[in-house]
Amino acid sequence: MEVGGSSLFSAEHVGDNTTADYRVFFQSSGKRVSPFHDIPLVVDKEKGIFNAVIEIPKLTTAKLEISKTESLNPIIQDVKAGKLRHVTYSNTHGTGYMWNYGAFPQTWEDPTYTHPDTNALGDKDPLDVCEIGSGVAAIGEVKQVKVLGVLALIDEGETDWKIIAIDVNDPLASQLNDIGDVEKVKPGYLNDTFVWFRDYKAPTVNQFAFEGQFKDRAYALKLIDENHEFWQKLISGHTPCKGDKYEICITRGN
Repeated sequence: MEVGGSSLFSAEHVGDNTTADYRVFFQSSGKRVSPFHDIPLVVDKEKGIFNAVIEIPKLTTAKLEISKTESLNPIIQDVKAGKLRHVTYSNTHGTGYMWNYGAFPQTWEDPTYTHPDTNALGDKDPLDVCEIGSGVAAIGEVKQVKVLGVLALIDEGETDWKIIAIDVNDPLASQLNDIGDVEKVKPGYLNDTFVWFRDYKAPTVNQFAFEGQFKDRAYALKLIDENHEFWQKLISGHTPCKGDKYEICITRGN
């Protein structure tokens, strides 16, 4: 068993998944841990392989996310206007999220930092990841993924990076090593991803940095390093865990 590998963590589902009381906690060695703070980010930095926590399985609609404010940061379903939130956008890939969607642990988009390439503050969340493999993940699954590139969404005026990655065990993983390979192996897939993020809140049309162009693997790896450093400052107390527009629970399980 590889230290820091996904097999060290398991999901614990608590409550009815059709209610706001539903929670997915994480366990390691028989005790609860935080998917935000305790699961290691890096699996093999040289190869660009990281742990990704899957919040939303492919082709499902429930808007699940790691809680920033609850102790040990379980996965919860977002609530909007008093109702559980679902994303029902459809395209040729189906209804709901067109990838396994989740977050990189031990990363944080600092809401006090204006990124020079987007001219926007961070969105207060862990870095998002779209895992583009063929399999359908489970809620709370921790996958080892290879980073390929990134899309820079500007969501309600905040920087909201979308890292593109693939499960290292996917049949296509050996063919995909950078963002340009995705278009060669899966023609049209990146454009479908761009359109999904542009239109899923219709009639609102989302905006992007870089005119909606995807940045390459090297740029994405630099971003991951940067946002890992922001997390380190948060967890160490260098950056306050509560500000005017954010509050982060930094309780750890080990």
